[in-house]
Amino acid sequence: MTDVNANYLKLQGSYLFSTIAKKVAAYKAAHPQEQVISLGIGDVSQPLVPAVVEALHRACDEMAHPETFRGYGPEQGYVFLREAVLKGDYLSRGIALEADEIFISDGAKSDVANFQELFSIDSRIALQDPVYPVYLDTNVMAGRTGQMQNGRFERLIYLPCVEENNFVPQLPAEHADIIYLCSPNNPTGTALTKTDLQKWVDYAREHHSLILYDSAYEAFITQADVPHSIYEIPGAKEVAVEFRSFSKTAGFTGTRCAYTVVPKAVHVKGPNGKSISLHALWLRRQTTKFNGVPYIVQRAAEAVYSAQGRVQTQQVIRIYQQNARIILDALHQAGLTAFGGQNAPYVWLKTPKGVDSWSFFDTLLTEAQIVGTPGVGFGSCGEGYFRLTAFNTPDLTAQAAQRVAHLQI
Repeated sequence: MTDVNANYLKLQGSYLFSTIAKKVAAYKAAHPQEQVISLGIGDVSQPLVPAVVEALHRACDEMAHPETFRGYGPEQGYVFLREAVLKGDYLSRGIALEADEIFISDGAKSDVANFQELFSIDSRIALQDPVYPVYLDTNVMAGRTGQMQNGRFERLIYLPCVEENNFVPQLPAEHADIIYLCSPNNPTGTALTKTDLQKWVDYAREHHSLILYDSAYEAFITQADVPHSIYEIPGAKEVAVEFRSFSKTAGFTGTRCAYTVVPKAVHVKGPNGKSISLHALWLRRQTTKFNGVPYIVQRAAEAVYSAQGRVQTQQVIRIYQQNARIILDALHQAGLTAFGGQNAPYVWLKTPKGVDSWSFFDTLLTEAQIVGTPGVGFGSCGEGYFRLTAFNTPDLTAQAAQRVAHLQI
C-alpha cells in the first residue's frame, strides 16, 4: 500500500467553504419554503461586461478558421495581454516593470498555492491571522508548519490582525523568510496604507525576506493613501511578488484569469548561498507544469483594459461598493460594530458579546436566512468576528440588509 503525504492529515477539518455549503444545504432541505440569501462565499453576481463578451465572441470566431486558429499558447501568457496589463495597471501608475515579468494564469488562488513550491520546507512562514485559508493550508500540505499545538502550528509566525491594532499586522520579533500579506484584506476588508507597507518592505530588505503580496481586491480601493500595488513602495521590486486577479475586478470567477508579477530583481538563496533569480525559477515551474490560459479568455481579459471595458467594469465595481455601504448601514442599525467595506468588498463585523462565530452563523441562517462566513474559519484571531461579502445582486443585498437591520440580537 502506498504511503500518503502525512502533511495532508495535519489540515484542520474540511475546507472552510465546503463546511458552510453543507450546513446551508441541510438548512435548505429542511426549510424549502425559505429564501436563503448568500453573503458568504465571494462569488460575483454581475455578468461579464459587454466589451469582454464581445472580445470572447471575436476570439471564438477566430478559433473556427484555420488562418486564425490558436493551439498551445505561451505558458506565461500572450504578449498582447501581458502588455495590456503592464500599461493599464503599472505604467499608468508610474511603476516601471517589463512585460515578461508578468505571468498570466488561471487564478490568483492557484498561483498563491503553487508559488510556495519554489521554497525550502525549512523556510519560516509569517502570515496574518485571520487569513485567507489557501496561504496556510498549502504550507501545511508542503510540511513547513510543524505540528498543531494549542490551536496553532508550531513553526508558523502568526501576525495577529485585531481591532486593537486596526487589523494591521505588526512586524514580527523573529526572522521570517516568507511573508504573506493581503491588502485590501480578505477577510477583514481593511487595507494597508503606504506607511504601513513601507515598514514591511523595509523589514524584508533588512532581513532578506520575501513578501508574497495578494492584491486581488485593489480595484475596490477608495482611499488615496492606500497603494494599489506594492511596487508603489520604494524598494519593493527587490523583495516582493504580487498576485492579482480578474475574478472580482471583471467578473472572471467562472472564466478564470489572473496574473502574477515576479520582478527580475528578486533573488533567493540557493545551495551554498548562491543567489538565484526567482523569476527564472517561476518561469521554469510554469513551463513545466502549466499549459497556459485559453486564448479566448486572454482576449477577454485584454478587453478589460479597453476604453469601454474600463468604464463598464468600473460601473460594476461601483455596484459592489454600494452593496458594501448598504450592508454596513444595516449592521450599524442593528447595533453591531463593523469594519472594512471602504476599500474592499468585504465587511468584517464583531459578533455580539458572548456569541462565537459559528453560533452567529447559525443565528443568521436560522433567524434571517442569510449566509456569511464565521471569522474563526480564517484563524483563531477571527473568533468573535464574522465576514459578509458585497457580491450579491443589489436587490438581494438590500433584502438581506433589511433582515439584518431588524434582527433581534
